[in-house]
Amino acid sequence: MVNETKLILQKLEKIEKDVEQIRDHMVDSDAIMTEEDYESLLKYRKEKSEGKLVSHNELKKELGL
Repeated sequence: MVNETKLILQKLEKIEKDVEQIRDHMVDSDAIMTEEDYESLLKYRKEKSEGKLVSHNELKKELGL
C-alpha cells in the first residue's frame, strides 16, 4: 500500500509539472488577431493619421447628449 501511494504521488507530481509547462506555453486567446481585426487596426491607424477620428466627448456634443 505504501509503494502504491508513493507511485501515485510521483505520478501526480509529474502531471503537476506537465500542467505547469503547458500553462507557461499557452497562447493568450485575446492576443490572437484575426485578419479582420488586423484590417480594422490598419484602417483605424490610417483614419487617425488623417485626423478623421472624433472623440467620444465631441460625438456626444454633436448628438446633443
